[in-house]
Amino acid sequence: MLWKIRHRILDLSTPRIMGIVNITPDSFSDGGQFSNPQEAVRCALALEKEGADILDLGAESTRPGASPIPASGQLQRLLPVLNALRGATELPISIDTTQAEVARVCLDAGADIINDVSGLHESQGDLAGLIRDSGAGLVLMHRRGNALTMAGLADYTDVVREVTEELRWSAEQALSHGVDPKQIVLDPGIGFAKTAEQSLEILRRIEEFEALGYPILLGPSRKSFLGEVTGRDVENREFATAAVVAYAFLKKISIVRVHHVAAMNDVKQVIQAMQGECHVRT
Repeated sequence: MLWKIRHRILDLSTPRIMGIVNITPDSFSDGGQFSNPQEAVRCALALEKEGADILDLGAESTRPGASPIPASGQLQRLLPVLNALRGATELPISIDTTQAEVARVCLDAGADIINDVSGLHESQGDLAGLIRDSGAGLVLMHRRGNALTMAGLADYTDVVREVTEELRWSAEQALSHGVDPKQIVLDPGIGFAKTAEQSLEILRRIEEFEALGYPILLGPSRKSFLGEVTGRDVENREFATAAVVAYAFLKKISIVRVHHVAAMNDVKQVIQAMQGECHVRT
């Protein structure tokens, strides 16, 4: 399976790792660690060395209860990092935003992918039109409401069926504005407007999302549902994250979005070795 990303094609027939760089003071896991642009750039380049295939930059926390950041504030955080990275790496760079204005400026500055956690609910035609015209990749995630309201919207009769249909709506919105289906990746939004049990149900039935016909991205890294399973706080969920990542690779998920790239790259290599898809080092 191929993903059409601006001036390149990314082969998704092998699992890909998206490394997270949160340029925020309040993200649930690493808020404040990389709010300095130089630190964020160093982090991103370190993730590349650790095996990241894509870098995902975000300037607005999407944790439950987080306050929205205006486009000007996001761009003030993003542009120094994006501009520095664009001259330092050939990796595809993704921008985690729901706002068309942020997407437009970042695409002009060389970003390759827009990662929209609202699934086009917030910007709809404006963002879709930018993606169509730029040829950029588009990740459409499932979320009901926004960071302030989503915790009260986890009301499903059949979470997998309903998330599938709501993701189908997002994809159809993109297509209706001229986006090439090869530009689209879908994300069921583990932990977003979903209880721990609902997130686990999505994982149990992850193959059902294949019916939508798009590559699937999963973002389980350090999420609260892992804490509810293990009892561990956010700083101690890497082993739990690795369990989900291993499962995702075995289920042929195309992309995993994680904080600790080196550890998850080890998981990827062991899974591939077990499946005879890579050689054991001598």
